[in-house]
Amino acid sequence: MAPLLNGYANGASRHLPENPFLVETRFSDIPSQIDIPVTGLEAEEAVEVNLEELLDDPTELCTLLEQEGVGKHYWMVIALAYAKQAKVDHAIEILSKGLSTLNRGNPKEKLGPLSLTCWLYLWKSREAPRVVPEGQSVGDIRLKDFYLQAATGSLNEASRINPAFPPLFLARGVLYLLRASLQPPSKAAAPGAPDISDRVETLRQSIKCFDDALRVSAGRNMMAVLGRARAYFSLGKYAEALDGYQEVLLKMPQLQDPDPRIGIGCSLWQLGHKDEAREAWERSLDLNPDSKIAHILLGLYFIHDSSHYATTDPAFGPIYKKAMTLYTQKAFKLDKEFPLTCATFGSYFMMVKSWATVENLARKAIEHTDVNAVASDGWYLLARKEHYQDRPDLAKANDFYQKADMARGGGDKGYLPARFGLVQIQILQGDYDGAKFRLEKIIQQSKSTEAMMILGALHAEDVFRTQANGIKEDKSAEVKKATTLLEAVRLAWKDPLKKLIPDSSVLVYLARLYEVDQPEKALQCLQQVEQMAINDMPDREAPDGVEADEAWVAKLREQLSPQLLCDIGCFQFHAEKYDQAREFFQTALNACVKAGEKDEDIDTDALVTTISYNLARTYEAAGLLDEARQVYEGLLARHEDYTDAQTRLAYIGLRQNPTDDGPKAMAALYETDSANLEVRSLFGWYLSKAKKRAPNIAEDQEQRHYKHTLQHHDKHDRYSLTGMGNLYLTTAREMRRDTDLDKDKRRKTYEKAVEFYDKALQLDPKNAYAAQGIAIALVEDRKELTAAVQLFSKIRDTVKDPSIYINLGHVFAELKQYSRSIESYEAALNHNRASDPQILACLGRVWLLKGKLDKSPSALKTSLSYSNRALALAPQQIHFQFNIAFVQIQLAQLLNILPEPQRTLEDLLKASEGLEEAIESLGEIAKHPHPPYPRHDIEQRANMGRNTMRRQLERAVQAQREYEEKNAAKLQEAREAREVEMRRREEEKRKVEEQKEEERRKVREERDKMALLSKELAERRADEERRREEAEYTTDEEGGRVKRVKGKKKGGRRRKRGEDSDTGTEGGDAGPEKSKKSRRKKKAGSEEISSVSEEDVGARSKKKRKRLARKGGKEDKFKSQEMVVESDSEDARQAAAQLTNGDEDGDVRMPDADDGGDEQTGVRMKSRKRVIEDEDEDEDEDEDEEEEENGVEEEDEDERSNGDTTTAGASFAENPHGDPVDESVGAAGDAEARVLGMSSAPTVVS
Repeated sequence: MAPLLNGYANGASRHLPENPFLVETRFSDIPSQIDIPVTGLEAEEAVEVNLEELLDDPTELCTLLEQEGVGKHYWMVIALAYAKQAKVDHAIEILSKGLSTLNRGNPKEKLGPLSLTCWLYLWKSREAPRVVPEGQSVGDIRLKDFYLQAATGSLNEASRINPAFPPLFLARGVLYLLRASLQPPSKAAAPGAPDISDRVETLRQSIKCFDDALRVSAGRNMMAVLGRARAYFSLGKYAEALDGYQEVLLKMPQLQDPDPRIGIGCSLWQLGHKDEAREAWERSLDLNPDSKIAHILLGLYFIHDSSHYATTDPAFGPIYKKAMTLYTQKAFKLDKEFPLTCATFGSYFMMVKSWATVENLARKAIEHTDVNAVASDGWYLLARKEHYQDRPDLAKANDFYQKADMARGGGDKGYLPARFGLVQIQILQGDYDGAKFRLEKIIQQSKSTEAMMILGALHAEDVFRTQANGIKEDKSAEVKKATTLLEAVRLAWKDPLKKLIPDSSVLVYLARLYEVDQPEKALQCLQQVEQMAINDMPDREAPDGVEADEAWVAKLREQLSPQLLCDIGCFQFHAEKYDQAREFFQTALNACVKAGEKDEDIDTDALVTTISYNLARTYEAAGLLDEARQVYEGLLARHEDYTDAQTRLAYIGLRQNPTDDGPKAMAALYETDSANLEVRSLFGWYLSKAKKRAPNIAEDQEQRHYKHTLQHHDKHDRYSLTGMGNLYLTTAREMRRDTDLDKDKRRKTYEKAVEFYDKALQLDPKNAYAAQGIAIALVEDRKELTAAVQLFSKIRDTVKDPSIYINLGHVFAELKQYSRSIESYEAALNHNRASDPQILACLGRVWLLKGKLDKSPSALKTSLSYSNRALALAPQQIHFQFNIAFVQIQLAQLLNILPEPQRTLEDLLKASEGLEEAIESLGEIAKHPHPPYPRHDIEQRANMGRNTMRRQLERAVQAQREYEEKNAAKLQEAREAREVEMRRREEEKRKVEEQKEEERRKVREERDKMALLSKELAERRADEERRREEAEYTTDEEGGRVKRVKGKKKGGRRRKRGEDSDTGTEGGDAGPEKSKKSRRKKKAGSEEISSVSEEDVGARSKKKRKRLARKGGKEDKFKSQEMVVESDSEDARQAAAQLTNGDEDGDVRMPDADDGGDEQTGVRMKSRKRVIEDEDEDEDEDEDEEEEENGVEEEDEDERSNGDTTTAGASFAENPHGDPVDESVGAAGDAEARVLGMSSAPTVVS
């Protein structure tokens, strides 16, 4: 890509050319008149031809040119003048006659006219139609292909004369470009395979021709660069095309016809830089306000920008209006035949259903375009126009869609909207399999949400069609495909980048698919549809002063579809949310009333009837039977033949008054409509509740009723089949099993019941009641408890009925899984069966079994509690009284055998009271006319409790009392011992805490002492510093404060080893003798601090100097050495000066082996900082003493070089007053010392 992506290189610069006259237009070099020399007259005379007012018939002019035998220049200029006035046919005629005249001369003279003829044919090809216009024959009009063949003939003739003629390369390249535009796009090749289609090969040939044109022009032919960029663009190589257009713009910024900025914008658009493309086109429009191409391209940009918003979005309107009125309409006014403008404008007239205008514009786009994509748009407009008619011609629409798809390559590279239109046509024609196949191909290539939506809907409709027809076919795969596709569409709505508009139809399809297996998801889908509908309401916002609460939302719901509200209410009903279901049904009724007020033609009676019936069923399920009766009676008042309402009324009557009004209503209903299967089902249920037991099943009234229904009404009635199975199951359960014959007869009865259940399941595989009957038969007949548990577990997930949980409780109890049995019974209680004494009795039985197994008195007490609750609900049931007495006896027996630690005296006393109650109850039960067990057995159990158990329990009470008294004494002793131990531990803990607190106090005191000593030391040091400063400064004559001037230190002879010497000052006083000091160390907790006397502070200790000297008189490798002097004494300054000056030859002398007393060959070089602290000074003194002890000797003064004198002079130059430098100041300056030997003069650090 060119180096400049934006700016002037892509046409985005806002600066107009400095010289507008440099902008060239086509035919600008054609003169306004031409003089044709005439033979036979005087040489200066000629015929003047006005090239701006040409003759309509150029025959006379051609005759004049032939007679005079003029050269090719005249023929070409006159032909170009005609071409300038768009009279291309006359121009071609003139050139043809001129070529016939030039045949007699040099053949090379024909190259120019032949080349011009080729270009004129190419021009005609651009204006000629692509296909035969509607209503015309092939012979009446010449198509693009005709002119391309004519241009090829002229080009070939010129090539035979001179194939290297430069203009021919460019012309041949353009010819290949136009020929490629007529060839269909290549279909998608296999992965990795090269594209060898005719169109691609033609474009590659055009690139070769443009490269040849550039080669012969030494790269100056910008038209060739433009042509090559156009070929790259057609090949899909947009980066290379962008490079070419930018190259032309950089070299010819004044070029406007053709404008490279147009190509730059198109390339950037294809590369994804749409905003940069707009800038390039706007720049082109700035330079040429009448550019039709720039106008229409900018219009397409804003149309694309408007597609990011929904049509209901306020931002959509201004953008789309700007695209159509400001740019597209202006482009159409500039050129009403421009194909791209016609195709774009046609889409607007498609929306306003101006079919004639759409037809005209689409035909223009197809016939006059050189771009396959524009032709595809034209065919697509024609297809949509035929598709949207009230009576569409599906064959023509299908043909146009196919042409639109093929114009863009077809197959995988085709036009997606056209392929989508083909799918719609296939659906209208009933070819669902073909539509599915095509949609799957589209989804594989583009992941189109519209395609996924249609394909999901097709799969869903297939499932619904099968269910409606009652076809027994497994459609689980179709259900899975439909839900997957529609959920993918639903998920795509959440992507903010896609800006998709949710479609309620997708949610409705999902709700229907989820209705059976996942009703909670179906309800969520319908609730989302409801919310979308509310959001689309213009007045959804609550007015001022009104809170947007549930009442306001319910008011808004009244404007929604009654069907939607009714469906939501049904799902709420099945979810046992009866209050919410009732609200939705009532709101749906209000919505029906409002819908009828808005449109009187709507028949709302059916809706009101259905919703009212659902409302009554909701009242009935919620236990509001009186309200349900009122709604049913209201329905019968409007429709007296409404059998369903009559059936429900009869059922309510049976529940409220099972002995009087209920049976009368049931008899009346059965008499009026005995053929109705629902009525017969209810009558069978009534018989099962009200009939008397028959000794033989053949004589059973319920069995006769079901048999009559199956024989004379519907042999596949599932309720009757299930009822027959229940009858045989109940009969088999009560049959005797004493002998083998009885057992065999009982088994066959179970098998008969299973046959009826199996037939019902064949008709309805989801009949949970039939499946439950089979599970009960497995348990009771074959004792297959594990298989029954699996069946009951599956049924439990399908049917929300308490009987499922009761049966599961029975099976778990048989399996001795008492905890799971208790869970199942309690789940049954929670399903509106809390007042069912049978379930409470079952719970009492299971807790009894669990207590006996675990030997748990608490479990038996729970069993006794459930048994008492059951008796309270049904006091007339004598077997519930027996259950209580039995549990009381079992509790007394258990407590009697338990060891003393596992029972209490209180439990035994209560058990004794319960035993007395049980003995009394058993006596009463034995006197009952219908005892649950033989009277003799009950009396025997009462006597056992009265005699044996009573005495055992009395002995247990006495033993327990003695045990608890002894245990209480032991417990008291243990409690007292424990209290003593606790007090001892607390005392020890207190002592430890006091000891720790004392230690912390001592530590705080030590810290306070150390802080005080540190403060005193700091004050002492500050005082010493102040005195030292006062000693160094004095008062001058003017009263100012200046530093005290000290005398220059006199140099003396250096002492040798073993020689004593005194170092004097200017005053002549001898300094104090240098004494050896030990290193001072600070220790924590030390209270002794050595005081520093003023004399010690003023004393200056001599330090051993370290010198670098030439070793063995040899030159060192380096010219300059560096050394940090750690002493500020005179000797140290002399050593520093010597190091700075060195010998005369510039080298630094290292000490020889003879100079020192040790075997050391050199002296270590140190670089360190020195801090002005007493501790550091002592450390330096100790280091010097250690070096002296190790045998480091000083060099004799006689052996010193002449550098000593230089060093002294240098030191005096730095300190003209000759004052000695203070040791502390010099030490502090070491950190800023310069590297010795690198500067021009030595420096003494101060």
